[in-house]
This record gives sequence, structure tokens and C-alpha cells, in this order.
Amino acid sequence: MVPVIALVGRPNVGKSTLFNRLTKSRDALVANFPGLTRDRQYGEATLGDRRFMLIDTGGVNGDEEGIDEAMAQQSMQAIDEADAVVLMLDARAGLMPADQGLIHHLRSCSKPVFIVANKIDGADPNVAMAEFYQTGAANIYPLTASHGKGVRKLVEDVLELFPEAEEADGPGAKATGKKIAVVGRPNVGKSTLVNRMLGEERVVVYDQPGTTRDSIYINYEREGEPYTIIDTAGVRKRRSISETVEKFSIVKTLKAIDDANVVILVMDGRENVVDQDLHLLGQVIDSGRAVVVAINKWDGLSADQKNRIKTELDRRLQFIDFAEIHFISALHGTGVGHLYESIEKAYRSATMALQTRRLTMILEGAVHDHAPPMINGRRIKLRLAHPGGHNPPIIVIHGNQTSKVPGSYTRYLEKVFRRELDMVGTPLRIEFKTSENPYEGKKNPLTKRQQERKQRLVTFTKKADKKKKNAPRKGR
Repeated sequence: MVPVIALVGRPNVGKSTLFNRLTKSRDALVANFPGLTRDRQYGEATLGDRRFMLIDTGGVNGDEEGIDEAMAQQSMQAIDEADAVVLMLDARAGLMPADQGLIHHLRSCSKPVFIVANKIDGADPNVAMAEFYQTGAANIYPLTASHGKGVRKLVEDVLELFPEAEEADGPGAKATGKKIAVVGRPNVGKSTLVNRMLGEERVVVYDQPGTTRDSIYINYEREGEPYTIIDTAGVRKRRSISETVEKFSIVKTLKAIDDANVVILVMDGRENVVDQDLHLLGQVIDSGRAVVVAINKWDGLSADQKNRIKTELDRRLQFIDFAEIHFISALHGTGVGHLYESIEKAYRSATMALQTRRLTMILEGAVHDHAPPMINGRRIKLRLAHPGGHNPPIIVIHGNQTSKVPGSYTRYLEKVFRRELDMVGTPLRIEFKTSENPYEGKKNPLTKRQQERKQRLVTFTKKADKKKKNAPRKGR
């Protein structure tokens, strides 16, 4: 098994900084204020040829209320999942009551615990750590996570406890299944939906907008099929964003969209379709990702409200008529299982193998039924179609005057290809390429005989024009 190491401690002691350094990434958000990390964040790290798994957690103070209590529960679950625990203390702040409470809890967990004194830069390590030895720890590791000082020694000592395995498959293995990103505005039920799809309370859920601040990647299996679900931060209008952290959270959400194979856009069924929903949907389509629309909080609505919302969806979502819409209740699980049917359809459509012969036959049929328009007295000719990529599917069409193909005809071709290929839930991109004349710009060198013949023809033509010009006109 791959060793799993949990990083725990009070808020703002440097857990996410150490997580990013060991995983050589920026997956965990880092800022100079407490309470930024809220969910468990998993990451894979290596030291030499050893591979191990890290869990970044939210801070624990011991007096949590509200959302902080849910964050503390996430930390406790991470301790239960881990093979070893790294307890991080702040050397600048000294030993705090919350630190002592965590130490007391860890002693009852029968897990190897490594106590770290972080932020020792600019101080004498012996003086900075003197206070921490009253905990009874035999060994305390001085560390500066931001600079990497002392990190290697700590990790080497932790890994010594676990035998090295030739092959290991565990939560640290990289995702090889379908990646599903759950996006939407704040407080529409994204994290609740993620927990419902996983079948456990995996991410923090709280009745407050902005609960999720990071993009959390979670590997799991369903009926033997591997998946990776990505819980993302809610995206608000730009003018409503004031905190710098929220700006970074939105960047992570947009990156998650680009990284996903299928995106579930969650909307609030108790509200009308707002412009921000359409903006997010446009962002997903521009990124070329397959999409499934989930209207959440559908339970409890009256028949009139449901009919009104369906009418609004038909009117405002005409531009994504290829996407399937589900009416669900993430809290109670109604309709959530059917999301997988649309996810599978969208993924298959986005990644299907296209053949040049099949695409060209569909193009010929489309042109036969509805020919391209005339441009300057010349008919646009479309001759060949071939695949240009997938996720999203790209079809490249060759012909002449393709730069003048109107947008209406491009949309017609999209509908024909989508119908004939049975594509559901994914955008389709069509690119045109004009066939070039291979002789354009090239001069054909003439032989001596051809030059003499050309000269005789020019001379004859000039004499004929002169004779015609000097001939008397009739009627004079």
C-alpha cells in the first residue's frame, strides 16, 4: 500500500504550504490568514523512488462552531484514514491550548505521530522548540515549509516506518477514469451533490455561500468503473468578488473545467435561470467540455413553479439543445443516479473515434439535401471531411471559398453531424480549410520553341487588331 500521511494542526501553521512543497504543485490554496482550507485535499508526492499520499486538512482549534465544526470533522476523518500523522506547530506562536488538545487526541489514535515546529526561519531552533518538549515528545522536527528547510529529513523518517512496495494501488494513484467537475453559483448544492454521488460526507456542506474554496479531486469507483469527481468553488459575478482568496478559487474552478471530461452545471431550481448561470454555461462550452445540466432543489416546488422553470429553461437554453437536463434533489438523492446515464453518453460522444470515410459521406448527404449558398456567382464546394480531435470533437472540412461559409450553414452542418453520429451532451466544432491551388505563384518556364511561337502569336494579334482598327466602317 502507498503510505498515507495526514497534515494536521491549528489554522495557519503552514499545512497547505508543506502540502504544496511535497506534491510540487499549487493544488492547495495558500494565504496569510486562518481558515482558508476547509475540505480534505489529497495529493501524490514522491521522495526519490518512494511514492506516498498526503492529506491536507483544515485547522482545528477545539472550540469550533458552525462551519468550523464541519471543518474539524474533516480533519478527524483524515486522521482516521492516514497511516501516519504530521502535527504541525507554529514556532513563532508557541504551544497553544489547541495544540495540546490535538496532541491528547492523537495519543489515543494509535497512529505514528511526528511533531513539527514550523516557521523557525530567523530564530535559533533550540530556543524556538524548547517550549514544545513539555508535550513529552522524544523528537521534534524543526522546519521551514516555505523554504523547504528540514522537509527531507522529516519525510525520510516517516517513510522508514512503511515497507517499500514494488507496485502500489491506493488513493494516491493518479486518476485514470472519467473526470467529472461539478460547477455552479455559490450555495446551489454542489458539495451536497458530490457527497450524494460518493455516498459519504466527503466535503464540507454548510448553509452559507462560499463554503468550498478549493477544487477538491476525489477518486472513487462505481460499479467497477473508475471516476474522479471535482468539487469546485462557486462562481459569482466579477463585481461581487472582493476577497483575493475568492479570485484564486475561481481560477481553480476554471482550471477544473478545463481538466474535466464532463461538467455538471448545477442550478438552483427555486430561482429563475440567471445571467451568471448562462455565463458559466458559456464558459463550459467555450472550453469544449461535455456538459450535463442539473436543476437542484426540485423537491418541494409546486406544479406551477415547475412548469414556469421548464418554460424558462426551454427559452433561455436553446443554444445548448444538445445537453441533457435533469431535475434532482441532491439532499434527498432524487434523480441523482440518472446523472450517470447522461455522463456516460456525454463522455462517449466527446471521445468517440471518428472516421474520414464516414464523415465525408455525412458531408455529401448534407450538401445534397441543402447546398451551400452562391458567393459572387460561384458555388461554395465542400469536398472532404476528416476528424481533427476529440473532447471536444473537431471535424475539419476541406473545400473552396470556405472562409465565406455563413454561420447559419455551419450550424446546419453541426446539427447534421450531431444527428448522424448520435452525439449527446458535447459541443461540436467544425473547422474549414480552403484547398490551395498547387500552381499558384509558380511560373512555367518556356522552351525556346515555345517562346518563338508566343512571339509570333503576339505579332499576329497586334496586326489583326491594327487591321481591324483601320478598316472602313459601313454606312460611310
